[in-house]
Amino acid sequence: MGNHIIHTGKQTIIAESRCIAALEGFINADFEEAITRIYSSKGRVVISGIGKSAIIAQKIVASLNSTGTPAIFLHAADAIHGDIGMVQENDVVMIISKSGDSPEIKVLVPLIKNFGNLLIAICGNKESYLAKCAHIFLNTTVEEEASPHNLAPTSSTTAQMVMGDAITVCLMKLRGFGSEDFAKFHPGGALGKKLYLHVGDLSINNEKPAVHTESILKDVIVEITKKRLGVTVVLDDDQKITGIITDGDLRRMLEKDLNHKEVKAKDIMTINPKTIDSKSLAVNALDIMRSKNITQLVVVDGNNYAGIIHLHDLIREGII
Repeated sequence: MGNHIIHTGKQTIIAESRCIAALEGFINADFEEAITRIYSSKGRVVISGIGKSAIIAQKIVASLNSTGTPAIFLHAADAIHGDIGMVQENDVVMIISKSGDSPEIKVLVPLIKNFGNLLIAICGNKESYLAKCAHIFLNTTVEEEASPHNLAPTSSTTAQMVMGDAITVCLMKLRGFGSEDFAKFHPGGALGKKLYLHVGDLSINNEKPAVHTESILKDVIVEITKKRLGVTVVLDDDQKITGIITDGDLRRMLEKDLNHKEVKAKDIMTINPKTIDSKSLAVNALDIMRSKNITQLVVVDGNNYAGIIHLHDLIREGII
C-alpha cells in the first residue's frame, strides 16, 4: 500500500505541473490588456466565483491587497441576493469559473454588464457563457484533473491560482512594488519586521548597563546582575564607550590569579566592542551576532551610547 500511495502522490504532482506549464500558452494579448486595464483603473478589483473557484478568488484578493492593488471578494451566490451593491462604478470585475456555465454565474454576468463595469473572465471553457460574455477572457483550460476519473477540481483550481499569481506579479512590477512597500502592508509578520524594525525599536525597552573605567569589580558584577543583560558597557570620563565586560569576561577573570579587590573595569574589559547604530535594521544586528558568535551588541546613536540589543530581543520579535 505504501508504494501505491507514493506513486499516486507523485503522479498528482506531475499531472498538475503539466497543466501549469501549458498555461504559458495562454499568456497573450488578452492577458496584457487585462493587466493594463486593472493597472489604469481608478477603482478596485472585485473578484467573484462559486464553489472551489470562490476559495481561489479569496486567495487572489488577498494577494492583490497585500501587494498594492485594492481588491474585494464577492461570492457569486450572495451577489444575486443583494451583495452586488458593493460593486462601484470604476471597479473591474473578475469572475472565476471552471465551466463558466454555473447557474449563479449566468445570473451574475448580465447584472455586471448592465452596470457597465469591465468584466474579466478566468475560465476553463472558452465556449462557455462566461467566456463569451466577458470583455476579456483569460483561459485556464486544463486537459484533465489530477484526481481519479477526472472528478475533483485539482488541476483546474491550481491553474486558476497560478493565473491569479501571474496577474499579481505583473501588477507588482508595474507599480514598482518593493520591499519597503511590502513591509508597510505586512508589519506584523516576521518578513515585515525584517524590513522595517530598527535596532532602536528593541534596545529602547532594555536597561542601559554602564560602569566607569575605574569602577571596582564588585560594582561591575552588581551592574551586570541588576540590568540582566549579561553585559555592561565601560565609559570614560567623557561618557564615551571604551570597552565592554560580559559574563564570560568575569568567568575568565576568576580563573586567573588576581587580587580581586584591586581589579577595576579597565583591567578586564574588551576594548573596541562591536557596535551598531540605533537606526540600523534589527536583522542587521542578527547578521553581526551570527558572524561574530556573540549574543549582545552595543547600540550607539552617533558617537553616544544608546543601549544594548540582545539576541533574545530578536528571538522574541520573530526575527529569527
